[in-house]
Amino acid sequence: MSRVEQAEVPEHLDGQRLDAVAAQLFQAWSRSRLKTWIDEGALTVNGAAAEKSRQPVAAGDRLELTADESPLAGNDRPQAIPLTVVYEDDDIAVINKPPGLTVHPGAGQSDSTMQNALLHRFPKTELLPRAGLVHRLDKDTSGLLIVGLTLTAFTRLVSDMAAREINREYDALVNGAMTAGGTVDMPIGRDPRNRLKMAVVEGGRPAVTHYRVQERFPNHTLLRVKLETGRTHQIRVHMAQILHPIVGDAVYGGKVTRGRNIDETLRAALNGFPRQALHARELRLEHPVTGEEMEFSADPPPDMLRLFDRLRADAAQVAAAAAAR
Repeated sequence: MSRVEQAEVPEHLDGQRLDAVAAQLFQAWSRSRLKTWIDEGALTVNGAAAEKSRQPVAAGDRLELTADESPLAGNDRPQAIPLTVVYEDDDIAVINKPPGLTVHPGAGQSDSTMQNALLHRFPKTELLPRAGLVHRLDKDTSGLLIVGLTLTAFTRLVSDMAAREINREYDALVNGAMTAGGTVDMPIGRDPRNRLKMAVVEGGRPAVTHYRVQERFPNHTLLRVKLETGRTHQIRVHMAQILHPIVGDAVYGGKVTRGRNIDETLRAALNGFPRQALHARELRLEHPVTGEEMEFSADPPPDMLRLFDRLRADAAQVAAAAAAR
């Protein structure tokens, strides 16, 4: 089964590579699938098959994509992996992802992902890009994900996400005592010194992160973070950039425990925390079919809650010692 999509290259994408432009204009599909279709001649530019994915396009060029919606193949196979389904109807599902579960198959992991689990739990998603996953979370980040169960719902949700109409908020435990909230507005791109990392770089994609203080501890702060954009590793990169990396984040500097007079039991708990202490707590969106305003919330998983309890106990001891002086 095939579906034809058409788009015109806008002024702001003039001169950019075809594959990059296609990813912007046909957001219902993954970059890898778009590249495959470009290579197969399924994407035309002004009626002619594209010569290569890197060719530049001009403002006003007409792109036409013939998307093959055949069931997914290869490593994208159903697997009976347990999922915590917070909500589902005929059109959407909201999943509370546990830490440690990779979202999409990739070079580092070919199966046993959330995508494989969705194909088993919701078989009709075999006809959808990425099995209906509208956005992603890092493997070691927990929390809420929205899934489209029909092409109509999926396409609308992808569009809403791109238009910043889906509100996402996170719990983030960071190193250092922060006194107030704020906003980080810094572009993010691939780290030029380490291609496996992201970084704040000149010429990167716009990235805006808002944060406010939820709870203070002597050497750490629990933040509520709201994404305005959705770049890869955005919260982790932005928090590290303002010198408050997320606890447990070995990639962006949060693994080392710093601070004065930290109890050794607490230090051991912080050093032993196996992942970044980041949880996607809230989702607010408009239902893609009914238009109903919907809001979902999920508490952090037990590992984060235990760490919060240790920090609170340590804060109480510090306060008691100060009062006794």
